[in-house]
Amino acid sequence: MTTLCLLGQVGDPGSPGPHGLNGDRGRMGIPGPPGPPGLPGVVGQKGVPGCKGVRGDPGQISTEEPTPGEPGKPGRRGFRGHKGQQGVPGDDGAPGVTGCSGPTSNRCDPGKPGTMGQSGFPGSIGAQVLTMMSSLSGIFGDNGEIGNVGSEGIGPKGSVGASGLPGVRGKPGCEGPPGLNGSSGLQGTGGNRGPEGEKGSHGPTKELNLGLLVVHSQSANTPRCPGNMNTLWEGFSLLYLEGQERAHTQDLGQPGSCMRVFSTLPFAPCNKRTCSYASRNDKSYWLTTMEPVPREHVSGPSIQNYISRCVVCEAPSLPIAVHSQSRQSVECPENWTELWDGYSFVMHTGAGDEGGGQPLTSSGSCLKAYKAQPFVECQGPRGTCHFFANMYSFWLTTLTDPAMLTNDQEQRRSIAKCKVCMRL
Repeated sequence: MTTLCLLGQVGDPGSPGPHGLNGDRGRMGIPGPPGPPGLPGVVGQKGVPGCKGVRGDPGQISTEEPTPGEPGKPGRRGFRGHKGQQGVPGDDGAPGVTGCSGPTSNRCDPGKPGTMGQSGFPGSIGAQVLTMMSSLSGIFGDNGEIGNVGSEGIGPKGSVGASGLPGVRGKPGCEGPPGLNGSSGLQGTGGNRGPEGEKGSHGPTKELNLGLLVVHSQSANTPRCPGNMNTLWEGFSLLYLEGQERAHTQDLGQPGSCMRVFSTLPFAPCNKRTCSYASRNDKSYWLTTMEPVPREHVSGPSIQNYISRCVVCEAPSLPIAVHSQSRQSVECPENWTELWDGYSFVMHTGAGDEGGGQPLTSSGSCLKAYKAQPFVECQGPRGTCHFFANMYSFWLTTLTDPAMLTNDQEQRRSIAKCKVCMRL
């Protein structure tokens, strides 16, 4: 049996059902095939080259040429004083009285001489001759004297008799005591000395100077020679030069440290063929003024504000420096005069640890003013000067414990004091 179902009208949509659970993440799809190659980009046009830069102007070089002063005329030689007249010689003194002779020494009587032997018998002669010959035979007395000889006979000469026997030799007498020395005569007195001649007058003399003194002002002002000392020349305070990476230092107490002309490079290296100026990394170092240290390089006319001036003086003796090694002032030796006091400057180093030092007896080791960087480096090729951070100065100190002093006043108090002295 078939059942028919009739279709009614469509009803209104029902309300949405509850939200279903999230489905699981699907698997990664297979990568698609590569796309076709892109079209080539358009090539840009070549840019126009820029203009060449203009070459900078060279540094200014001083054109001022120093004019050295005319040498002074030599002083006239002094005249020699006249020699004084010679005094009249004194009269000779009277001769001394001759001394008396000492008493004669007593000696023992000499021994008696031995008796002479008997004469030989005369030859036969006449009776008269025999009588006469008997008187010729003298006999020696006791005191050794010879007896009187009789008168000569006239008869013929008789024959020589035989020699008599020698007598016995007497004993030597004893030696007497030495005689007393006679007193010496009085020595004659010398004659009176003639009066001394008058001393000749001195001719005009010139003072002889035996030393040289160098004074550095540590300022842009040229110092003056102390007292009445003559000025030999004025200049700029050179500390040392550096060439071929070697330092050649100057003693600030010697005239070589006072250069008449300033230049950032006052020398030129030469080999067997050529001399090349300002073509290498050579340097010069100069004592500086007390101007504040600039941050930039100094060039041109402004350099002169940072270079110390100096003067060389003709002095009566050599100066010396004495150091206290303490904060207290030191005194000059007795009979020496103080020229100036200052701070004990010992050593210095610049580029490449090159540098030098000052002999502590030299006046160059006693600088009038203290400055942590008392010198400046000048470079020849650039023609500039600069205070580099690798420049060091070394000073005698009063400190005994490790310390770092950054304050300028503290540094001054820790530096040993000194004086430059001279015997005038």
